[in-house]
Amino acid sequence: MTPPEPRDDARNDGRPAEGGVAIVLLSGGLDSATTLAVARARGHACRCLAFDYAQRHRHELAAARRVAAAVGCPLTVFPLDLGAFGGSALTADLAVPKDRSEGVMTDIPVTYVPARNLAFLAIALGLGEVVGARDLYVGVNALDYSGYPDCRPAFVESFERTANLATKAGVTGDPFRVHAPLIDLTKAEIIRLGVDLGVDYALTHSCYDPAPDGGACGRCDSCVIRRRGFEEAGVADPTRYAPRAEQA
Repeated sequence: MTPPEPRDDARNDGRPAEGGVAIVLLSGGLDSATTLAVARARGHACRCLAFDYAQRHRHELAAARRVAAAVGCPLTVFPLDLGAFGGSALTADLAVPKDRSEGVMTDIPVTYVPARNLAFLAIALGLGEVVGARDLYVGVNALDYSGYPDCRPAFVESFERTANLATKAGVTGDPFRVHAPLIDLTKAEIIRLGVDLGVDYALTHSCYDPAPDGGACGRCDSCVIRRRGFEEAGVADPTRYAPRAEQA
């Protein structure tokens, strides 16, 4: 099956849709790795930005380093302690939901990190202004993660408007564009697109509650959605699951 095209989200601002330096938010997960591949396929020279935001484990940062190194893109890991105010199962001592039915995954879960994508994009915007990058890429997806308010088209479009009101570049005629090329793709479509672009998904990490050695739990929302995506895409799942997940 031919993979879908990523969303054509370039703005009609008289600038070319491809090329130039781009900042890519790289979490180490499946979506961000695919987004990096899309940005590179569009001809951008990419600078990757990951965040050490006091998340409960380090496996996603290790994955971000693997993904960036595999394609030769520089990676900045920015310290940003979102755990200082807690409120999320990803930064505080709260239970990660397990074995939830997909019908309830549209509710905003306790794994939501307050204002995370807003904060991440704001830092990417500042870096972009300094290094001359006017294209920001983020791997948000509104279909599989529609419970998160900062993964929706309205947020992305609003942030782009704000970016161009809040920066010297924006107000002096050198506007930013925020690209969310996966925002309306299913997980299976994202995987097929990534395979077509040569993404090695064995390098990525998605689990919210991994074993100490990094093995995926197979039961959190992220694992359930990822596993189903590979099944529906007809692509072998390279995820290394913890023994309990293999038996589930």
